[in-house]
Amino acid sequence: MAALISVLPSPTILDKVGILLCSDAQQPFLTIANIDLNRGDIVGYLLEELGLLTNLALFHINRASFVALWRESTRASCYCSSLISAIDQMEKQIVKGEELEKKADKKISSWGLFGSRYEDAAEFYQRAANSFKLAKSWDRAALVNIKLANCHLKLDSKQEAASAYVDAANCYKKTSNKQAIACLDQAVNLFLENGRLNMAARYSKNIGELYEQEQNFEMAIVYFERSADLFQSEEVTTSSNQCKQKVALFSAQMGKYPKAIEIYEEIARHSLNNNLLKYGVRGHLLNAGLCQLCKGDVVAIHNALERYQDLDPTFSRTREYKLLADLAAAVDEEDVATFTAVVKEFDSMTPLPQVLSY
Repeated sequence: MAALISVLPSPTILDKVGILLCSDAQQPFLTIANIDLNRGDIVGYLLEELGLLTNLALFHINRASFVALWRESTRASCYCSSLISAIDQMEKQIVKGEELEKKADKKISSWGLFGSRYEDAAEFYQRAANSFKLAKSWDRAALVNIKLANCHLKLDSKQEAASAYVDAANCYKKTSNKQAIACLDQAVNLFLENGRLNMAARYSKNIGELYEQEQNFEMAIVYFERSADLFQSEEVTTSSNQCKQKVALFSAQMGKYPKAIEIYEEIARHSLNNNLLKYGVRGHLLNAGLCQLCKGDVVAIHNALERYQDLDPTFSRTREYKLLADLAAAVDEEDVATFTAVVKEFDSMTPLPQVLSY
C-alpha cells in the first residue's frame, strides 16, 4: 500500500477525483481514507485489490455503476458486501427497465387497434420508468416518462400526459434544470388546456424556482408572474402573494424599483382587509420604502411615508417606520455614519429584508 501511495498524484489532483489521504499514530505514512466517485456517470468493474484498503472509511459511488466481487478478508467486508448487493440490485433494475422499454417500443410499432397499442405501451413505459428510478438512472427514467407522456397524448389523456411530464421533470432535476424546465413547461400547457389552473400555477411557480436557482431572474419573473395570476384566478391569495413577492424581489435586484414598489404596496393594500395577512403589512411597506430609498429621490421617500401612514395608521408606531424615517433623514443630510448606525441597530434585533442587500 505504501508503494501505491508513493505513485499517487498531488493532493490537489486527488481531491478533484475524490480521493482523501490521511495518516494516524499507528501508521505514520499516508493511507487512503475516502474514495468519492459520485462526480460523473462511471461504469466499470471494481478491482479485488480495493479490498486491501483496510483504512477505507467511505467509498461513495452513488451515480456510478460498478459490478464485481470484493475481497472478503478485510475489515470493511460487511460494508462492501452490502454495497455490492446494492449495486447488483441497481444493475438488475437497469436491465429490467431496458427490457420493459423495448417491449413498449415494440408494442407501438406492432399491428393492432390504435388505442390498445398505446395503452399497452404506456403500461410498459410506466414500469420501465420506475425501474430506472430505482436504479437512480435519472436521465433514462426521464426519457421513458416523456415517451409515456406521448402515449397518453395519443390517447387524448392530457391529465395523464401532464403528470408524466412532471415525473420526467422530477428526474431531470437531479441532472439538468434546463431539461426539467422544458418538461414542466409542457405539463403547464397541458394543465391549462385541461382547465387545471391550480396545477398550472403550482408548476409555473416550480419553473420560476428553477430559473431562480440558475440565477436567470428575468425568466424567473416571467413564470412567477404567470403563477401569481393563475393562483389569483383560483383565489389562492397566499400563494399568489408569495409569487408576487418573488417578482418584486427580483425586480429590485435588477434595479427595477418602481415595479417592485408597486407590487409591495399592492400586496400591503390587499392584506389590510384580510385578518390572516394584515400582520404582514408593515413588512411589505418596509420593503416598498427600502426600494424608494434605493431610487435616491428624497422627496419621493417622504411622500411615500405619508402615504403609508394614511394606508395603515398603526404603521407610524412600528420599528419599520422608524427605520425608514431615520434612513430618509440620513439620506437627506448625506450622513453616511448615521445611515450605517441605523441599519446596524435594526439588524441587531430583526434581520434586514433581502431587498436591502441589493
